[in-house]
Amino acid sequence: MKCNRKLVGQRTTTVFSVVKGRKPLRVGFLPETDCAPVVVAQEFGLFSRYGLTVEIQSEASWRHIHNKFSQGLLDAAHVPASLPFLMNLGLTPEKCSAVAGLVLSQQGNTITVSRALARAGVRDAETMGAHARQDRSRRTYTFGVACPLSPQYFLLCHWLKLANIPHHAVRIESAPTEQMFPLLKLGYLDGYCGGEPWGTIAAEAGVGECVATSAQLAPLHPEKVLMARTDFADERAEEHERLIAALVEACYLCDQPENRPHLCELLAQPRFVNAPAGCLEPGLAGPFGAEGSQVHALHGPSIFYRARATEPSAAKAAWLIGRLYEFLRWASRPAGLKGVFRPDIYRRALRLVPREINGRPRAEKPEPAQDGRHSGRALAASY
Repeated sequence: MKCNRKLVGQRTTTVFSVVKGRKPLRVGFLPETDCAPVVVAQEFGLFSRYGLTVEIQSEASWRHIHNKFSQGLLDAAHVPASLPFLMNLGLTPEKCSAVAGLVLSQQGNTITVSRALARAGVRDAETMGAHARQDRSRRTYTFGVACPLSPQYFLLCHWLKLANIPHHAVRIESAPTEQMFPLLKLGYLDGYCGGEPWGTIAAEAGVGECVATSAQLAPLHPEKVLMARTDFADERAEEHERLIAALVEACYLCDQPENRPHLCELLAQPRFVNAPAGCLEPGLAGPFGAEGSQVHALHGPSIFYRARATEPSAAKAAWLIGRLYEFLRWASRPAGLKGVFRPDIYRRALRLVPREINGRPRAEKPEPAQDGRHSGRALAASY
């Protein structure tokens, strides 16, 4: 059922004829705040205006997407930015050739610790490290991430490294993001790094406390991408480019501040993120944490369009590949890393997007420009 409400900046003209004689495109997404562009493109008719028939499917975890993707049951999906690399390299249960022609979001993760750790004085990496070193029980602390070797995993490992916790004192487990909160509540996890709104939900329920965010640990890091099967991208190139174009326009709409309250209401529905609308606000509208706190000051909501967020650039790929080298310690560069991020496909798709949207946002001003486009600072130097 399509939304009748019109978003700020939304166009109403039909620009493409319907692609005939093709099966509907099947696009999977994870129930996190940054699935917003996929949901908006479907619910506000952007896919249909680009002549596409698309079926979007909520998937519980990256593993569900991986299984359907490798079996040919999904054509594309909203996934952690490193997953196309991992599937190409055969570092997942099934090896499958995949490409990413679009970055769907940047940052948007939080690190949450249990209420027990918060009561013990854990407020950041430094206090976490001090607590672990002073713990006479010599227990092992268990932290969770949704996907191994994902941006969330990289952020958590970076935070734990800052904490200077001995390796034997930490274990990292994988679980679907929406299960992190109950696992934390039941005591199976001491903390986790996950996409919003699942950090906010733990904090609002009094079960955990947010101690770090993406914006603090790795500003503007690539978080989610549109992963497509290589055979689909090659054999149905026109539909793939239209799919990207529709999602670029959706990313633009998601980054308009006036639209974000509407997005919270939309994503809260059970068929999408299935979380209270109030818990979706920090990841979309910001800020997060108690007013005046360090986390409040440093947190930035998910970025969908501004700061050239949608471009699958060499710099974004380099950040991901650099983290993989850090953890996998390859002696030489694996062949599977080449051609995963496809800026050439992105540029072709961008030609289909209206000029008022596909103009690159200026990097020097973070506030909205006069024409409604959002600008942002340049890519972080760490890239």
